[in-house]
Amino acid sequence: MNPARITLVTLGVADVARATAFYAALGWKKSADSVQTTAFMIGEAIVLSLWDRAEMVADGGEGDLPAGSGSMALAVNFDSPEAVDAFYARAVEAGASPVKPPKKAFWGGHSGNFRDPDGHLWEVAHNPFWRMDDDGRVDLT
Repeated sequence: MNPARITLVTLGVADVARATAFYAALGWKKSADSVQTTAFMIGEAIVLSLWDRAEMVADGGEGDLPAGSGSMALAVNFDSPEAVDAFYARAVEAGASPVKPPKKAFWGGHSGNFRDPDGHLWEVAHNPFWRMDDDGRVDLT
């Protein structure tokens, strides 16, 4: 049996249009399958779903959920420290809140963190010990 493959990540957002504009500025493409309360943003290997937070809470059956708690982070890996710095700058220019500007990390790589406009934590990193395949995906085989 193959392990579960994550194909979609859903983020609860306060303003779908604002979140869509933010992620579009970072290179994600809005799918034609999007609706007013949910935007499906197409990435290289995963779809990012931006769902109206109130609808997500109502659908989940758990009551209100804390936004951007930091107990989970999404990450984008790059093949160089310069690519990390450029993406981080692009995110901040698009409206991200800087958390930790990219710098040399204690583990030998180069990384930084920002929060999207809804408080979701993102890490951008270059790990010199990992291989990236020709499509820019991390190859840990």
